[in-house]
Amino acid sequence: MATTPSVHPVDEVPPVRQLAAFGLQHVLAMYAGAVAVPLIVGGAMKLPPADLAYLITADLLVCGVATLLQCIGFWRFGVRLPIMQGCTFAAVSPMVMIGTTGGGLPAIYGAVIVAGLAIMLLAPVFGRLLRFFPPLVTGTVILIIGVSLMPVAGNWVAGGSGAEDFGDPGNIALAAFVLVVVLAVQRFAPPFLSRIAVLLGIAVGLAVAVPFGFTDFSGVSDAGWVGISTPFHFGAPAFEASAIVSMLVVALVCMTETTGDFIAVGEMTGRPAEPRSLADGLRADGLSTVLGGVFNTFPYTAFAQNVGLVGMTRVRSRWVVAAAGGMLVLLGLLPKLGAVVAAIPAPVLGGAGVVMFGTVAASGLRTLARVEFEGNHNLTVVAVSLAVGLLPVGVPTVYDAFPDWFQTVMHSGISAGCLTAIVLNLLFNHLPGKGAQAVDTPTDAATDTATDTGAAGPSEKVV
Repeated sequence: MATTPSVHPVDEVPPVRQLAAFGLQHVLAMYAGAVAVPLIVGGAMKLPPADLAYLITADLLVCGVATLLQCIGFWRFGVRLPIMQGCTFAAVSPMVMIGTTGGGLPAIYGAVIVAGLAIMLLAPVFGRLLRFFPPLVTGTVILIIGVSLMPVAGNWVAGGSGAEDFGDPGNIALAAFVLVVVLAVQRFAPPFLSRIAVLLGIAVGLAVAVPFGFTDFSGVSDAGWVGISTPFHFGAPAFEASAIVSMLVVALVCMTETTGDFIAVGEMTGRPAEPRSLADGLRADGLSTVLGGVFNTFPYTAFAQNVGLVGMTRVRSRWVVAAAGGMLVLLGLLPKLGAVVAAIPAPVLGGAGVVMFGTVAASGLRTLARVEFEGNHNLTVVAVSLAVGLLPVGVPTVYDAFPDWFQTVMHSGISAGCLTAIVLNLLFNHLPGKGAQAVDTPTDAATDTATDTGAAGPSEKVV
C-alpha cells in the first residue's frame, strides 16, 4: 500500500481489491472461534438444530456490527484500530450454568445486557489505568496472549476438538503443508502476495483438502439463503441477580483482556493506545455486548487471533478489518455463504494459526526487549506473570475446585497473567520499600525499537 506522509498507516484506505483480500484473511482467521461460543452454549442447553443455526447467524451478524463499530467508530465509541470483535470464551462457563439451571436463554440475555451497560460505565475508569501498563507489563501480556493461543492452533492442527479423527497423521500433514505454503509465500512472493500469505495458504490447503476428503459441504445445501436476526427472538430478557453477578465478573475479565489486545495492536501499528482511545474502545465493547443481548447472542470482546495476523502481514489499516466486519454482516444475513466458510477443515486453519499466534508471542518479546532487566526485579515480574498465565493453559482443570467467580477470572490465562503483571509491577516498582526502585527504560533502546511493522518506541518508564 502506498503511504503518504499525512496519513497514518492505520487510517490508509487500500484499493478495493486489497481490502477484499486482506479482509477475507481476517474473517477466515477468526471464523472458527466466532461460531464456537454459540455452538458450545447451544449444545450444552440441547437446543434443536434450527435454534443453533439461528444463534450462529445472529452471532456473525453482531460480530460484524461490533467490528465496524470498533474500527470506524462514532463519537466516543470505537478504538479506531484494526480490531476484530467476537464472542468471548470467558463467558462460556457462566452462560452454560445460567442456561442449564432453569434460567434459559432469557436469563442469559438479561445478564449480558446488564454486563454491557456496566462495561460502558466503567470504560473511563479503565482508560485512566493505562499508566499501569508500561512496556514491562504490556510485553508480558502480549507474550501471554500469543502463547495461550497456541493450544487453539494445536487443536485445529489435530483436526478440531471433538473430531473423530483427532490427531490423525493426515490432519497434521495437511496443517504442515499449509504452514509451508504460508512461509513460502511470505518469503518468496511479491510484496502484495506476501501480505495475503495466510489467505493463499488457506486457499491452497482447501484445494488439496477437497480431493482427499477432508471437507464436508453437506451443511451448505441445508442452510437457508437469507436469515435475519430479530430482537429478543427467544423471549424477553429476564434479570436474575445471580446470573447478573456472574456476568459482571465476566465483564471485568473481558475488559482486562481487551485492554491487552488494544495495547498489542497499538504496539504493532505504531499508534499506541491512549487513555481516551482505550476508554472509547471499551465503551464500544460494552455497546456491542448490549446489542448481543438484544439480538440473541453473547458478550463481545477483541479477538486475539487477529492480533497475530496484523503483526504477521504488517497490514495496519483499520479499514481492512472494517471490510472484514462487513463480510461478517453478510455471513450473518446469508447463512448459505456462512456454511461454505464453515466447511474449511480445521487443519487448514491450524497451519495458518501456528504462524499467526506465534507472531503475537514474538511481538511480546520485542516489547520486552525495551525493558531494563539489570539491577531490578523486572525479571521476576515477567517470570511469575508468565507462569501464572500459562497454568490454566497447560492444566485447564487446575482451578476446578474453586468458586465460580474465581474460575471465571483465573481460567483465562490472559486475564490471570495480566492481573499478575500489574500487581507485581506495582509491588516492585511503585510501592516504597527496601530495595524498591523506579527503573527507566533506556531512551536509546526504546528509540531503536521502531521495526518493519511500524511499532513506535517512545521512551517510557517501567514504573
